[in-house]
Amino acid sequence: MVDASKALIIVPTYNESDNVKKLVTDIHHYQKDVHILFVDDNSPDGTATLIKEIQKENNQIHILERPGKMGLGSAYLAGFKYGLGKGYDFIFEMDADFSHDPKEIPNFLNAIEEYDLVLGSRYIKGVNVVNWPLYRLLLSYFANMYSRLATGLPVQDATGGFKCFRREVLESIDFSKVKSNGYAFQIELSFKAWKKGFRLKEIPIIFIDRVAGVSKLSKSIMWEALFLVWKLRFTSLFGKI
Repeated sequence: MVDASKALIIVPTYNESDNVKKLVTDIHHYQKDVHILFVDDNSPDGTATLIKEIQKENNQIHILERPGKMGLGSAYLAGFKYGLGKGYDFIFEMDADFSHDPKEIPNFLNAIEEYDLVLGSRYIKGVNVVNWPLYRLLLSYFANMYSRLATGLPVQDATGGFKCFRREVLESIDFSKVKSNGYAFQIELSFKAWKKGFRLKEIPIIFIDRVAGVSKLSKSIMWEALFLVWKLRFTSLFGKI
């Protein structure tokens, strides 16, 4: 088992005051040594204030505050830079809304012993999604099929946001060239890691639609992913990944 104290879980937040306290409790119930970094985009509901209150009693909690909504991808990039700068060896992406189950964290840490990037997959063992309407499930499923066919990326769930990187993977990526957000961001980082020769591993997870708050999915996020896959494919042909 890897040293969990060298693992950082990055959790972007915007209006997640209903979730952050329970999320910290649940994460540390299943993996007590991991550190958690919240990247808050000036949530008007006081999310950052609540996180700072939690910090007073828990030195494994960290926060980056940003002036406004700047996008999911840029939140993770800010978190990656923080994690690399602080010397963490394993860096997670994770949602704040409990769609990603904290009990899976030990499974990621087990898998990262032998791999460089571990992806939580909703589709590797059937379809493991709870509480989504049929249209959204079909959209996600076929978007993943489309991205796999367009890029050749050998994973069943390229758009998922529950994953764990070895620091070497992130160190190999030029963050200044990553411009995508949302689903596109998830595809882009996994594609770059794969093309650079890192070992990818999918593990099954059950995705449960958010318990509290409001979904951030938008049409612009979907269109971005639609066009990104072809950009990735063609730039990789010229060795520019």
